[in-house]
Amino acid sequence: MHLRHADGTLVHLAYGTNVHPAEDLDGIIGQLDTYAAAVRRRLDVAVLGLGMWLAAPAAAALAADPATRRRLRRELDTRGLEVVTLNGFPYQAFHAPVVKHAVYRPDWADPSRLEYTMNLATILVDLLPDGAARGSISTLPLGWREPWDARQETLTRRALDELATRLAALRHDSGRPVRVAFEPEPGCVVETSVQAVARLSTVDTDHLGVCLDLAHLACAWEDPATVVSRLAAARLPIVKVQVSSALEVADPDAAVEALRRYVEPKFLHQVRSRDGAALDDLDEALTAPVPGPWRIHFHVPLHAAPEPPVVSTNSYLAAALAVLMGGPAALCDHLEVETYTWSVLPPAQRPADAGGLAAGIAAELAYAGGLLRDLGLKPVEVGTS
Repeated sequence: MHLRHADGTLVHLAYGTNVHPAEDLDGIIGQLDTYAAAVRRRLDVAVLGLGMWLAAPAAAALAADPATRRRLRRELDTRGLEVVTLNGFPYQAFHAPVVKHAVYRPDWADPSRLEYTMNLATILVDLLPDGAARGSISTLPLGWREPWDARQETLTRRALDELATRLAALRHDSGRPVRVAFEPEPGCVVETSVQAVARLSTVDTDHLGVCLDLAHLACAWEDPATVVSRLAAARLPIVKVQVSSALEVADPDAAVEALRRYVEPKFLHQVRSRDGAALDDLDEALTAPVPGPWRIHFHVPLHAAPEPPVVSTNSYLAAALAVLMGGPAALCDHLEVETYTWSVLPPAQRPADAGGLAAGIAAELAYAGGLLRDLGLKPVEVGTS
């Protein structure tokens, strides 16, 4: 989906395919038919954007084989799909029965993280549509906060320097710029915008920047305008925005039964209170005497309200988008709706089948598009002004 900001910026709105479990090329192409093409038809748009997730083995195979990359590009084109951004946060096995802390491995101190990310960049330059100004890849915020020692810090700094050098070489050789965006997340080495500035402001910002996940930002209880001002002062670019919503409760004691429906074994659901309490999973928080209000890292569908007294952070989402996209200049041009938790929602809220999931994704994109139109952005068809 494409929208035009008043300043002339072409904004790409996509949905993240890490909601789907396929990890090899045939499975990925199959999910294009099952989900992405169905979403495009429901939205009745000429082109649908995907924030594509490729597991590490599939990425290595594609990066090594230009013919296979050309095949994937043809498969996208014939279905009216485009890719300007890749989700490079999960490395592989993102739909294993238990993911939890494994999603943060390998971290940026491990050379395999650099190789995976460069494989993604190699793929992306061949997938980018002709009219795209650049590509983007979101990645984890260096690693989980513990253990994190001086050795990891040194190795990570070297890896980021090497990443920027290799991205510059790829741009020189291909003519297509790709930027990597580090995504602050609760519990990680970089959780807040303050930590992002402290850790990343000295990197090569022509090729590296941040990805603002609006659910994560809400859980950090950070004011969106302050975040944007802080990043701008540090000259740290906002490369990508993930349009996502978390859970919120004003009084956890009054919401215990409703919150228990969101306790599940697969993903980590960090909890942060407005007063600064930090717990690493929802089941832990429900046994701790931590006063509210809470925000919980559980991505929930944008268009569907949770069961009261639980609410979503949609009001925060709207406020953040107003700061990012509602001013005289668009502060980002790659937006991705990233609700990967459909399969672990409370049973009454889960899609019954593939058609139900496609319908839910389409509804989320329509909701996000509506927020952007309310901010003055105009839908455009590909190749039009």
